[in-house]
Amino acid sequence: MHINLTGLIAASSAFLGIWLGHVTVRKVERLAPKLWPPIIAALALGVGLETISLSTAQPLLSASTGILGITFLWDALEFTRQEKRIKKGHAPANPANPRHARILAEHPDATTTDLLDRDPIGCPVTVDEAIRLVDRKDTKGAQ
Repeated sequence: MHINLTGLIAASSAFLGIWLGHVTVRKVERLAPKLWPPIIAALALGVGLETISLSTAQPLLSASTGILGITFLWDALEFTRQEKRIKKGHAPANPANPRHARILAEHPDATTTDLLDRDPIGCPVTVDEAIRLVDRKDTKGAQ
């Protein structure tokens, strides 16, 4: 009996690439004073992995590097999209980052409050309710 690992390798690569990309984009965008260096790095990694994917004769290596390469290329785009989410107040800004400090000064919807950092209550909430829930969580932790 022959075991075909292609599906498992492809699924694992997709899961790890998406998870790592999501976490990395949020963390790096929050800390980077300029977005161009991480964008260039993601593009270079993506192109490098796609080159490996196209040039290897190993199907499993080709699948995993192809998936990871496309993920890095997408992440390069996500850096600018994350910045737009911060400007709209959909993601929290980091006031210690000079780029985010400018965003907070220039965009009235930008906030430092992470509206997703709360315990779920089982129903949709308005922005004001979400802020109260986050504030309530902060005061509980201080007691």
